[in-house]
Amino acid sequence: MIGADFADFLIPDAAVSVAELTDYIRFLLEQDEQLRQIWVIGEVSSANHHRSGLFFTLQDPDAGAAIKCVVWNSQLPKLMQMPIVGEQIIILGSMRVYPQRGEYQLSVWQALPAGVGLQALRYQQLRNRLEAEGLFAPERKRSLPIHPQIIAVITSPTAAAWGDIQKTLKHRYPGLHILFSPATVQGEQAPESIVNAIQRVERDGRAEVLILSRGGGAVEELACFNDERVVRAVANCSIPVITGIGHQRDESLVDLVADESVHTPTAAAERVVPALVDLYNQHRQRITNLQQVVYGELETAENQLQGLRNLLRRLRLDTQVQQELLALDWKRRRLMQATTSKLLHANQHLEMLRQKLATLDPKAVLERGYAVVRQENGIIVRNAADLEIGQELLVQLGQGEVKVKVIETKE
Repeated sequence: MIGADFADFLIPDAAVSVAELTDYIRFLLEQDEQLRQIWVIGEVSSANHHRSGLFFTLQDPDAGAAIKCVVWNSQLPKLMQMPIVGEQIIILGSMRVYPQRGEYQLSVWQALPAGVGLQALRYQQLRNRLEAEGLFAPERKRSLPIHPQIIAVITSPTAAAWGDIQKTLKHRYPGLHILFSPATVQGEQAPESIVNAIQRVERDGRAEVLILSRGGGAVEELACFNDERVVRAVANCSIPVITGIGHQRDESLVDLVADESVHTPTAAAERVVPALVDLYNQHRQRITNLQQVVYGELETAENQLQGLRNLLRRLRLDTQVQQELLALDWKRRRLMQATTSKLLHANQHLEMLRQKLATLDPKAVLERGYAVVRQENGIIVRNAADLEIGQELLVQLGQGEVKVKVIETKE
């Protein structure tokens, strides 16, 4: 028996080496198209930073399965989510076999948050993109009409929100025309249903304002209001849109792009139309304010009129005119006196200047017997030493001129 058993386990000639088996396994894994680029979701159970990269284990706690993963240092800065023990992530990588250890592991290219974290990441990415396009800019916001007569409402026909809105509108502003465009506001079909409801309202063309609403719910139930299709439909709507979605919470993308947003369906209905009671009270208050202003102006005018009457009684108009005429006559006389005085002084000054001028006149000096001696070139002779014997001179007298010739000079 021993010999027979041993013979059954004789090594055949077709046995392969460990290296050959490992190469074959690596070929099967690394050449598989699906394993070359595969997304895997799991929970990080362990992580170890090494000088060449980050080594961690991704496990499925429910199924009891695990796989080893590595992110090389060159790829670490590119990860959108760092693997942290206890957190669930989604990784993108390719399968690799390491012959030295006889192990296989995922070489990770990218890691994303899973579950709620992934939804938050997608929400933030979409929000950043829409904000960069300017869809949330305040200047895009339109004012709601003050007294709309036709209002469109989009919500679920079976939801409490629809009943709340109808009740509020009819109570606050009876006689309104409400256009109801039903839509699914929860689930996978919700985005397309809401977009179609908005398009129906626009095609109708009668509504002056649009209410998009639903009651409160879990974050997952309100996901349709963060759908890009719904956000763009609201942004491109030709009618002013107000949203009343859920209760106190973070804003949805539809809230950010709408012309106005409030936290409940009832609040949306209250914002769209004023209450008739409030309008009546405001009207009465305006009448009261106007009467007070008119009465105040009348009282002021009457006081001013009475003041003028009292002034006229104290000072008759003809007496005031007479006083003004006397004042003008007195000013005229003062002006004539001042003018006459200035003219007399001017004539006296002129005569004095004339006498001085006559005194300085050279002809008057000549009339008194003096003479002016000039050389032939017209230069006045002042020194006998400047003359020469035989030089002709011109002598100007008081009456006429004579020519003379120098026959002798004396010092």
